[in-house]
Amino acid sequence: MIILDGKKTSNDIKDEIALKVTKMKQLGEKVPHLAAIIVGSDGASLTYVNSKVQACKKVGFESSLYRLSSTVSELELMAKIKELNENDDIDGFIVQLPLPPQIDTQKVLMAVDPEKDVDGFHPTNFGKMSLDMSSFIPATPFGILELLERYDIPTKGKHTVVIGRSHIVGRPMSILMGRSGFPGNSTVTLTHEFTKNITQITSQADIVIIAVGIPDFLKAEMIKDDAVVIDVGITRVPDENAVKGYVLKGDVDFENVSKRASYITPVPGGVGPMTVSMLLKNTLLARENHRRKI
Repeated sequence: MIILDGKKTSNDIKDEIALKVTKMKQLGEKVPHLAAIIVGSDGASLTYVNSKVQACKKVGFESSLYRLSSTVSELELMAKIKELNENDDIDGFIVQLPLPPQIDTQKVLMAVDPEKDVDGFHPTNFGKMSLDMSSFIPATPFGILELLERYDIPTKGKHTVVIGRSHIVGRPMSILMGRSGFPGNSTVTLTHEFTKNITQITSQADIVIIAVGIPDFLKAEMIKDDAVVIDVGITRVPDENAVKGYVLKGDVDFENVSKRASYITPVPGGVGPMTVSMLLKNTLLARENHRRKI
């Protein structure tokens, strides 16, 4: 069994990006600029956005953080998005989710300029991705592809089972694993909470990618020997013996599943760190696209 070390891989990618940024500076070129809008003060969202700001600093990107009150109106948020869309100094930006109930999330995501949509959530980018056209791939699926590629895990002709059908992970992952190329060319089964006999399906899979947010959902008896297991889930589970009062759990029963898997991602330290590094990679791509148009 081999651990897919997302933390190390993510750091490798950041080092590669930092080298490119150094060369850009030496040539007198403008370095990539990533902005983020966060609404409210959700602890997990703040931690995640701050990690993006720190990652930008590490690779030499410029970054801007716009913090708005949880009571902000949809009109005010849309005005800020319009401002960033029109700001030529900003190459890409994200609107951190979730948003408060008075905001229409889909309306907000639609308002982001597709050429600055480094989260890859805009329907234009999703559609291009579905057609194998150049686009921004959502950061988490992009990170999974990168792990599969860097560990040289065969995907051609393999049976991939995706558990979870969110627009952020499950659905794009099912499309990407079936695309022509590497990683890809696999036969994909997309499952969800209403799938019957799910164990019968997962036990036939060469690769299982799970993102359902249910701790320890995937058990050892649900996979076949030597399956590749990618765990996207991360949930805070109360634990009075832990220093913070909780432990982080993935969607996979790691202790037992790891005994049967050939490759597996840990939680934490697997897919999570990859998400930030791939957001940086998308921002670098946005800068390069912008430069080509000048």
